[in-house]
Amino acid sequence: MLNSVKKFLVTLLRVLILVGVGYTILAPVIGMAVNSIASTEDLYNPMMFLFPKYPTWEKYALVIKRMGYFATMARDLLYTVSLTAIQVFVCSMVGYGFARFNFKFKGLLFAGVVLMITIPAHTIMLPLYMTFKSFDPFGIVTALKGTPGVMGTVVPMFLMTILGCGVRSGLYIYIFNQFFRGLPKEIEEAAFVDGAGVWYTYFRIMLVNAMPAVITVAVFSLVWQFNDTFYAKLFLISENVVISKKISSLAGVLSNQDKILNVSIQQQHVNAGILLVVLPILILYLILQKRFIEGVERSGIVG
Repeated sequence: MLNSVKKFLVTLLRVLILVGVGYTILAPVIGMAVNSIASTEDLYNPMMFLFPKYPTWEKYALVIKRMGYFATMARDLLYTVSLTAIQVFVCSMVGYGFARFNFKFKGLLFAGVVLMITIPAHTIMLPLYMTFKSFDPFGIVTALKGTPGVMGTVVPMFLMTILGCGVRSGLYIYIFNQFFRGLPKEIEEAAFVDGAGVWYTYFRIMLVNAMPAVITVAVFSLVWQFNDTFYAKLFLISENVVISKKISSLAGVLSNQDKILNVSIQQQHVNAGILLVVLPILILYLILQKRFIEGVERSGIVG
């Protein structure tokens, strides 16, 4: 009897902790969702707490129109998925190289990878800006556009990603390195005995076995690339490509074009815009949730 009571109390405590933590995390999101569908009458009704009396979707309709939501989202997803695919490919190769091959200055180079994780991006923003502001290898940029530099385009992001120093690339290299080190070397040795080369072994055997790490890195990369505004603002990338930049200017657009000057009503529209921007990533996570959690457990991030 005593054991049953103790088990019940422990279970109850766990449930209360989970509910409390879940509410703390979800309460702002729930508040934004409720606020975005509340009508003007509900907004000024002191009795309205969680369920609007006159819910309306007109804020979403206006935000979709002013943000050019579907066209901008399509461009942003193409941009984000392209960067993610390149990042997974490049970081997996680098991580595999560190895990399986011995070469000169290996320790020093891996220390550079660790520095990529620990050093804040803000500390190198000025060198990055100056580099790409005057970027013009062999005069190619000047020949194409008339002036040097690639600011205002997505070229800096793709160049950094291809060279293995894109957004959070140091972390992804570390994840792949840890995962490949955990795979038995007998897999590769058997492939080499059968006559497979290094590239065939990597693409057809090792990368297939590293799928949990691939999924983990892909989800992380998608989320961080999609939500990035730091590099987008640094390199002056158009808000017609990076939809998250449109959130910061949405209130001004509504004020100028729709004469919505009430700050509370502007915030309702901004909340609607934020939820619309978050929606694709939320759907992706719900689809890949099981594989993502498995990948995190097996990729060396925890434990």
